[in-house]
Amino acid sequence: MESLGVILKHPDELYPLLKLKMEARNAEKLIPQQPHWRFCYSMLRKFSKTFAFVIEQLPTELRDAVCILYLVLRALDTVEDDTSIPIEVKVPILKAFLEHVFDKEWHLSCGTKKCKVLMDQFHHVSTAFLELGKRYQEVIEDITKRMGAGMAKFICKEVETVDDYDEYCHYVSGLIGLGLSKLFHASGAEDLAPDSLSNSMALILQKQDIIRDYLEDINEIPMSRMFWPRQIWGKYVNKLEDLKYEENSVKAVQCLNEMVTNALTHVEDSLTYMSALRDPAIFRFWIMAIGNLALSYNNIEVFRGEVKIRPGLAAKVRDRTRTMADAYGAFYDFSCMIKSKVDKDDPNATKTLSIIKGIQKACKDSGLLNKRKSYIFATEPTYSSVLVAFLLMILVIVVAHLSASQSSN
Repeated sequence: MESLGVILKHPDELYPLLKLKMEARNAEKLIPQQPHWRFCYSMLRKFSKTFAFVIEQLPTELRDAVCILYLVLRALDTVEDDTSIPIEVKVPILKAFLEHVFDKEWHLSCGTKKCKVLMDQFHHVSTAFLELGKRYQEVIEDITKRMGAGMAKFICKEVETVDDYDEYCHYVSGLIGLGLSKLFHASGAEDLAPDSLSNSMALILQKQDIIRDYLEDINEIPMSRMFWPRQIWGKYVNKLEDLKYEENSVKAVQCLNEMVTNALTHVEDSLTYMSALRDPAIFRFWIMAIGNLALSYNNIEVFRGEVKIRPGLAAKVRDRTRTMADAYGAFYDFSCMIKSKVDKDDPNATKTLSIIKGIQKACKDSGLLNKRKSYIFATEPTYSSVLVAFLLMILVIVVAHLSASQSSN
């Protein structure tokens, strides 16, 4: 829950936050109670409360399949990210990772914190995987095998060009997009989307993560993880790590803006993908991607610490994104936010504005923008501090009651 100061500044976000918390509590009650499933969903929430909330809204079979896909690929990613594992050990593990998914006894000591917990108790994930329907297992098998091979390739290869960057993002995220589309199709929930659109949808997610995680990746011990392409950062500094130093702030922000602009090239494909979906719970996977890009654009804090959308705004966007009209509206609003931050002296300003113009045209051409109101830039309603304090008291009482109920169960 956010601080009192933030809630007082954005009081209209209090209700969505409370509603989200209550919905998450209700979703928890529907989770299978077997130890291996309880472990899987508890890990899912530890890795991403946002993804967990979205996944838990899906139909039961699809929910379980997406949960396991996420955890299997998160485990694969943990092996790739652990810079303490020698390359000659890591590469064979990545290539053969699929075999371990079928082995209920296998585990590997690697990673840190929640990643280490996942790897130490990976047998729970394997047990859950083996309970999935065959059509879901086949999708997860295919994606795991392809992703492991792609990660192994880039362990021995640096991301030099933008094409390298797109290829790397395809292996570590684009394949997730393909996997999700195939799981949605296998469940009967959605038609099978073209691979190119599924790939673009996932690339925008991966690229916003790579952008936001710059400082964490560059400071990784014992060895930095470097995913920004040299073709971009090499225009601004001699070494990628130089972007974090204060004396390079101007160049760092210009480089950042080019990275965000590159990610924005996938937005129109994402809108096309989402417009074909029947279930709005599914496109909530991606609705915050452009929001995170908008927050990161022209923001020096990317090189100083963590940059992320405040929980209240995220809750409000999720709560009010129920139709494709809402999705177009959110993308339009966030594109306006980026446009307002473009510096005419930025070397990529013209390209950025051209892409934003295309995004806004796609939103307008949908004919749906007039069916919703802007909730990102609209004037915030004014509440007295007494009313907000009263609402906070209710919130505390409700949360306490929910916690007590959960403990008694």
